[in-house]
Amino acid sequence: MIAVIDYKAGNLTSVVKALRFLGANDFVVTQSPAAVLSADKIVLPGVGHFRSTRLLEDLGLTQATRESIATGTPFLGICVGLQWLYQGSTEAPETTGLGHFPGQCERFPAAFEGNDLKSPHVGWNSLENIRPDSRLLKNVANGSFVYYTHSWRAPLSVDTAATTLYGGPFTAAIERGNVMGVQFHPEKSAETGLQVLRNFLAL
Repeated sequence: MIAVIDYKAGNLTSVVKALRFLGANDFVVTQSPAAVLSADKIVLPGVGHFRSTRLLEDLGLTQATRESIATGTPFLGICVGLQWLYQGSTEAPETTGLGHFPGQCERFPAAFEGNDLKSPHVGWNSLENIRPDSRLLKNVANGSFVYYTHSWRAPLSVDTAATTLYGGPFTAAIERGNVMGVQFHPEKSAETGLQVLRNFLAL
């Protein structure tokens, strides 16, 4: 069973539609820590303000997720769901993330290399520097395009599985063991996004 966590800020409809399209019908949209603890896989969709992730702590979902991934359950965070995997974000300094990966997410700079930089970063952009050992990005080629809509970005780290260039490189996908996240929206990223979801479902 796949637990799709609902914290009232996720892009649930599109994610659920993509899962159904791929034949993954054994899932539950949930706010239940018990469902997260019993799940075979966990998906955390996310859009909007980082502050909204505070509800995960309030509902006991942060601890349930931490315990579940410690047992090896595959986890996929999408957009703000990826950012939540870090220690926090400057968008809401008072709200802590899961802290699975070190560092803070930060807003795109107002300018880059002397040119104004529009924020949010919206639209199609390419995946680069894909790690050859990435299970999440298996059969996804460097240069493949995916769909973004975000104003804050995750830092680069040894766990970065792919980068995208916008105002400098940022983490497009992160992966360490069973814990994975993507800043882009795979449910809106055509065949490349579906391949990412297929890879996660196959874990």
